[in-house]
Amino acid sequence: MKLDILAFGAHPDDVELGCAATIAKEISLGKTVGIIDLTRGELGTRGSAEIRDVEADRAAKILNVSVRENLSFRDGFFKNDEKHQLEVIRMIRKYKPEIVLCNAIDDRHIDHGKGSKLVSDACFLSGLPKIETSFNGSIQEAWRPKHVYHYIQWKNIEPDFVVDVTGFMDVKMKAILAYDSQFYNPDTNEPETPITSKNFLDSVKYRAQDLGRLIGTDFAEGFTTERYLAVSSLTDLK
Repeated sequence: MKLDILAFGAHPDDVELGCAATIAKEISLGKTVGIIDLTRGELGTRGSAEIRDVEADRAAKILNVSVRENLSFRDGFFKNDEKHQLEVIRMIRKYKPEIVLCNAIDDRHIDHGKGSKLVSDACFLSGLPKIETSFNGSIQEAWRPKHVYHYIQWKNIEPDFVVDVTGFMDVKMKAILAYDSQFYNPDTNEPETPITSKNFLDSVKYRAQDLGRLIGTDFAEGFTTERYLAVSSLTDLK
């Protein structure tokens, strides 16, 4: 299956928090989108890997993505090395996306920066024919995505561009709340973490509102890029 967009997250819920509204919008426009989670989030203070599996599946259905897979790397301890790069390359060559979305380049959680660099490096290496990978017994063709963009997470990183996601924030919030083990719940006795406060959940929406304000819309999601953006004409800019 060839996808238009493949979104990677170090943990289940990273993609939802970072770019779910953009994904929902692209799907509404007819794009095919998939999600690859690098780990099962087993080191999370709340919940468990098994619970996160169920929640990730629920969120995928809400977003209506075409596919979601988990590479089951070790939460907290995966590395940007040959072994892990080859696993990511297999996914890139399997789905042949034009665009890859991945973690923030610098963030509070150490896996986010690692995951960002791992996926970005794998996107480049995936285009080298002399790196041989196979899937289901068949040699895979080299494939390099045209674009790699990084969504914004905990830190307020200045975006290089923003996507107007007005009309898609409700879907994003529903997908986030599919992870009911992870976020604000006044009735739980689970330990508090930086992402379990009501303020954190509210911040997802008010960040999108603020980015939307800056471009004259209701909501927007921001991304960074490793290379210059190009347009054919000044009139392409909004």
